Amino acid sequence: MHVHEPSRRASAEAIGTAALVATVVGSGIMATRLSGDVGVQLLINALATVAALAVLIWALGPISGAHFNPVVTLVAVVRREIAVAEAARYVAAQIVGGLAGTALGNLMFELPAWHASGKVRATPNLWLGEVVATAGLLSLIGALTRTGHGRLGPALVPAWIGAAYFFTSSTSFANPAVTIARAATDTFSGIAPSSVAGFVGAQLIGAAVGAILTEVFHPRAGTPEPLDLPEPVHQPGASVGGGADVS
Repeated sequence: MHVHEPSRRASAEAIGTAALVATVVGSGIMATRLSGDVGVQLLINALATVAALAVLIWALGPISGAHFNPVVTLVAVVRREIAVAEAARYVAAQIVGGLAGTALGNLMFELPAWHASGKVRATPNLWLGEVVATAGLLSLIGALTRTGHGRLGPALVPAWIGAAYFFTSSTSFANPAVTIARAATDTFSGIAPSSVAGFVGAQLIGAAVGAILTEVFHPRAGTPEPLDLPEPVHQPGASVGGGADVS
């Protein structure tokens, strides 16, 4: 069956983001039901997210580039690696997919599909954590594509996110679509709607820092290799969905 190629790529972005968010939300709920220890809860949430992220990048990277993240797409637009029209489709697909993933994660545990989180995350130290997590993600993607080591993306991108779960104060959301989606679950991984703007602003700053670091340490020397193998048909990318508040 023939599928319109732009629609196919946007669908991959929607499905990938949905699966990622469902993993973050669902594993967070499961973690709180399995253990009362916050450290164990965060570990369960992180391990599930890292594993799902590796699979999703490997499986969907050859189709869409596996962005699953508006800031990854935005940087690609700035670098003229993706057209504005397609980028708009990607971002819309990521946001819709993220919200669908939240509903799926909640419904699997007999909770309302969407219910606003009451977990306020609105302090400067958390915003700094988001800057660091996002800058690291974008600089890693840039390094992989500019050095011709894109095949390592499915391993190294989840490794960064797994580490950032534990060393950043924000537990590494690093993704505006995931942040918006997580505002719709009042569970372990949630974020209050009033805190979303601060996190997204920090993520945009982090993306800019990561893009600048790429240009400083890995200046463009030709056509960058796409992140995902085998033989990606589109723009390099990577996904991310962060952890949960441990405060």
